[in-house]
Amino acid sequence: MHPRLQSTSTRLVLAVSMAFLAAFLLLGAGIYSSVLANLDHDTREFVASDVAELLDLRQRAGTAALLSEVRTRVTDPDDADLLYAVIDSRGTLLAGDDVGVALAHRAGWVRFRDPVDPAHPRVLAKLAPLGRGQWLVAGMRLRAEDGFLAIMQRSVLLALAVAVVLGLLVGWLTSLWVGRRLRQLDETARRIAGGEHGLRVPADGSGDPFDRVGARLNVMLDRIDALMDGVREATDHIAHDLRTPLTRLRQRLEALHAASGNSSAPALIDAAIVETDALLQTFAALLRLSRIEGQGPTDGSVVDLAGIASDAVELYAPGAVDIGMQVDIETAPALLVGDPDQLFQLVVNLLDNAMKYAAAGASIRVRTCTTEDGVRLEIADHGPGITADERDRVFDRFQRLEPHRGTPGNGLGLSLVRAIATRHGGRVELHDNQPGLCVVVVIPAASVQGEAS
Repeated sequence: MHPRLQSTSTRLVLAVSMAFLAAFLLLGAGIYSSVLANLDHDTREFVASDVAELLDLRQRAGTAALLSEVRTRVTDPDDADLLYAVIDSRGTLLAGDDVGVALAHRAGWVRFRDPVDPAHPRVLAKLAPLGRGQWLVAGMRLRAEDGFLAIMQRSVLLALAVAVVLGLLVGWLTSLWVGRRLRQLDETARRIAGGEHGLRVPADGSGDPFDRVGARLNVMLDRIDALMDGVREATDHIAHDLRTPLTRLRQRLEALHAASGNSSAPALIDAAIVETDALLQTFAALLRLSRIEGQGPTDGSVVDLAGIASDAVELYAPGAVDIGMQVDIETAPALLVGDPDQLFQLVVNLLDNAMKYAAAGASIRVRTCTTEDGVRLEIADHGPGITADERDRVFDRFQRLEPHRGTPGNGLGLSLVRAIATRHGGRVELHDNQPGLCVVVVIPAASVQGEAS
């Protein structure tokens, strides 16, 4: 294919031109056929009326009167386009216009060329039997119809030429408009790639496909900016969270080195091990989160979230009792397709957060059920809760609401919860428990209600 024909603009111009041409062809053919059919219908009605009138005259006054009437009409200058003839079975002309050839001796309509007229116009005639082998021929020369159709043909050709020119013009203008809109997108992308990260695709408010594509690109760019801000913020949090334990670990190791000969060495070593374990847990959580976010949708077996929640509560109940808390659980079958290990991790993280932030002596409520939206897990506590303007932020990595960051943990728990829910096609919602926080996880239910694994 020629390089010019591969251009989108060229193909757009050709497509619009062909569309205009096809539209004019269809319109012209429709009008031509309609006019031709109407003219033919009117001619047939007029000729049929003439034939009926002449046959009535013959019936009333005889064949001689008919022949006389035919000769009179043939010589009438006002009826120059009308043709009348009476012929016998051999085609011999008895009266009227010479039709030139023997017509098929059958009643009905015939078309032929007038042999006498130098222009040889078309003739539409009707044959009617008169008896004793004689036939009445009455018709009309189609000179006016042919002239009108010739004018129409020339008009159609002219319209086709106009259609081609208009099609090319409209196609070219459309190509210019499309090219301008695309150049805006290209220029914006080029400038953003050049470092103007705050730039966005301008919208004209028309709501056309280009405007919608620009809006989607702007949403994508906003999301990229938010992710980059999250990466920068996460980097700051990592530096802040790891710097303190690393500093303490170094100090304790130095103290261990200095006190290697006295009885405080084992305690210092244990403290250093605890700090090291905290660092390892942080990195393990980061790796687990990255792996979950990098996995596609789960294709595991059907599991019962109620059973998973019961196992998690059974694991945490003794610890809750030790600190004066009570964990109440209310379960109903909640079947879904998923990874049981990851779902267990989701429930454990939410229970751990509830026990960590709820007030001493408070109760924690765990509930599972199946609704129209899907499988539903609710874990509610009576702790300080989370304000509405911070509920989206707490899902980011290393986000911890207390400024002193003294509560044990690494700020990755809710990030893991959201990643696991997202992988299972679900969502996580935070609601006010008045007081406290109610975390709701909704995941699509299993379409086949099989047995839980």
